[in-house]
Amino acid sequence: MAKAKKTQTPVERRAEELDTIAAVLPIERRDELAELLTDQDVETLRHLVNQGMGDNTLRALTSDLAYLEAWGMAATGQSLPWPAPEALLLKFVAHHLWDPKRRETDPDHGMPKTVDDNLRRQGFLKTVGPHAPATVRRRLANWSTLSKWRGFDGAFASPALKSAIRLAVRAVPRKRGRKSAKAVTGDILAKLLATCATNSLRDLRDRAILMVAFASGGRRRSEIAGLRVEQLTIEPPISVENSAPLPSLAIHLGRTKTSSGEEEEIVYLTGRPVVALNAWMVAAKIDKGSVFRAIGRWGTLSRRTLDPQSVNAMIKQRVEMAGLEPGEFSAHGLRSGYLTEAANRGIPLPEAMEQSRHRSVQQASSYYNNATRRSGRAARML
Repeated sequence: MAKAKKTQTPVERRAEELDTIAAVLPIERRDELAELLTDQDVETLRHLVNQGMGDNTLRALTSDLAYLEAWGMAATGQSLPWPAPEALLLKFVAHHLWDPKRRETDPDHGMPKTVDDNLRRQGFLKTVGPHAPATVRRRLANWSTLSKWRGFDGAFASPALKSAIRLAVRAVPRKRGRKSAKAVTGDILAKLLATCATNSLRDLRDRAILMVAFASGGRRRSEIAGLRVEQLTIEPPISVENSAPLPSLAIHLGRTKTSSGEEEEIVYLTGRPVVALNAWMVAAKIDKGSVFRAIGRWGTLSRRTLDPQSVNAMIKQRVEMAGLEPGEFSAHGLRSGYLTEAANRGIPLPEAMEQSRHRSVQQASSYYNNATRRSGRAARML
């Protein structure tokens, strides 16, 4: 007699559906998302994957959708309505952009304590105080994008919402800081690599991550975590006078945060980073799928891909092992460090931008300005 098939719960069904898009959209909190997101949320994500939206954009949309659903449930006791009414959007702004000084005399100002506590228990809130205006704007923009994919417009362009954001930002001025307080320049990178001196899997992996992320133009941590073998192609060796040819590799990034349309981004690795990457892949027996994997407590290799936050944590750990201050460095320090080091070595900005894939000359040149102004002729007029 055939055994009756167990009926799946809605959460189990959503978890299974999330699994089907995990290869394109890495999901580290699958089970939590399955409980948090609605059937329609999961269907929207599947639709976006099928539309070929870039991996980084999908990750950001998924992260923000999860936060919005968690906030909506904590603030109203219900899943988000689609489209979102103007009153709910204004509530979102009021809960996230507020004046700490006014909060001292008015405990009802800003995000209510019950909502705050709820989000912290779920791991969605970690910092104390109002959100950065850029974060609030990004989440509202992604909320609007998701609404349009569902066939709704919403009230995201309403004068009342724009006015509320403008007044809230003006009331709580924030000094914009760098994503990494200090750049991981060549000298700092050398100290981090010195902590990866053994042939253990962890040292081989971390050495490869540091060298590949830096040498490929300061790749973002999401790009490094999501790197797959299928993105790598072997290139002809680079001839060097009076020396052996250098191994060369191309990394096909696909569509990135700064690319447009169907354009595919490609960067190149030459020499030592290629050797380090090959050493890791051979030792870990990786010939397909994710390049960088998690390593268990006892040094065993996991089939699970490394998540972006783990890349950041690894860099901070290596910074501490090198005797430096972890709070001063982050994964983004490799990106700013690449351009700063390029300036220090006299590499023209356009050439460095070809590798970093920066689109904004203003943004990229800021690292050059910081590196060259001190020693430039303009600072030595007397």
